[in-house]
Amino acid sequence: MPEGDTIYGAARRIRVALVGKEIASIETPHARFARDRWPARLSGRAVRAVDAKGKHLFIRFDGDLTLHSHLRMNGWWGVYDRGRRWGKSPSRAWLVIRTAQHEVVQFGGPVLELMTDSRSRFDHRIARLGPDILAEGFDDVAFLRRLREDDQSRGLGDALLDQRNVCGIGNLWKAEACFLAGLDPWRRLSEVSDEEALAAVHAVRPLMMRSAQGGGHVRDHDVFERHGRPCRRCGTTIRARGQGDDNRTTYWCPGCQT
Repeated sequence: MPEGDTIYGAARRIRVALVGKEIASIETPHARFARDRWPARLSGRAVRAVDAKGKHLFIRFDGDLTLHSHLRMNGWWGVYDRGRRWGKSPSRAWLVIRTAQHEVVQFGGPVLELMTDSRSRFDHRIARLGPDILAEGFDDVAFLRRLREDDQSRGLGDALLDQRNVCGIGNLWKAEACFLAGLDPWRRLSEVSDEEALAAVHAVRPLMMRSAQGGGHVRDHDVFERHGRPCRRCGTTIRARGQGDDNRTTYWCPGCQT
């Protein structure tokens, strides 16, 4: 699943391609949008802003209309020079926005909807999100409040994945956050101090911000997807198993993380 840094990177590229540019055409090739008439409703409207919150991306048009996207597991945003071959099959395209210079394409991703600006702020899926790990100023107090309102028997790794506690962290950065802070992702929240919880998010926040600016990951993973390999720090074999209700795979080093 694309994580917050990937979505912020996509928003940055889409912003450059669309904001202040004349929109030549908007297409919704997927059959599920056949009756929605988005091309007609958005015709003649300029894109005034592109922004992100956590794993949600918003393309905001003049006239109080916003395209809201969440890519879930399989979606992807592509930004291409006009006429350049796309990186994925055109049959997977759900949305195509063209200018004279660029083509912005969303491939797959089960959430793509047109809404008003006000709904994009107050929709329960968005309003209930926790503080954004990539916001200009991360809200430590709000994060700790959300964490302490959560079930304190929950494992730290599982809690960091919950977008109601902190939005933007996915499975990769959850694992890396716990490793960098030296925390066992299975440790119950009741056994994690506020200082330790903050250490985890503060450890990955600058890495995610650099990744968002560069459009990709900027370092080798310490534990993510390194199951069965030796820890680079202590040599202990890295382990992995499912965690939480969604059984997302958690990676950790038993030697470094306690």
